[in-house]
Amino acid sequence: MLVKDIMNRNPVSCQASDPIAEAARLLRENRISGMPVLDGDELVGVISESDLLRLLSTEDDRGGLWLPSPFEIFEIPVRDVIRWERMKRSLDEITKMRVADVMSRKPITVSPDASIEEAAAIMTKHRINRLPVVEGSRLVGIVTRGDIISGLGSGEDL
Repeated sequence: MLVKDIMNRNPVSCQASDPIAEAARLLRENRISGMPVLDGDELVGVISESDLLRLLSTEDDRGGLWLPSPFEIFEIPVRDVIRWERMKRSLDEITKMRVADVMSRKPITVSPDASIEEAAAIMTKHRINRLPVVEGSRLVGIVTRGDIISGLGSGEDL
């Protein structure tokens, strides 16, 4: 069985120039954890929940956004107004970012004519959950781990 037999031919995607908020909305509304990123019709990256979550790392972790615990909320006016202001500035910066600023570049892809065994091996090797399916640099579909499992369970010869 080939990737083209099990792939989703109409994957949810976004443009590299889209705001981060648009990518987050698409992921949430479609209940997916990642999607291809296009520049026009050309695949240029992949954006995932992990990419978005990295924006919310604490200052202690990577210099990113500080999110207070519920207990710290009560202490902020007294102890850390500067840190609170820094968090607000970080949120403002994030809202100005584009998908291209945080996406994973050089996505790992698969051909529609590859076998599902090849796709499964690529996903396992690279520890990824989805593979954009491309012809040249043009996105023609996406295959997920779930698609492969469904293909294996279809009873056809692999």
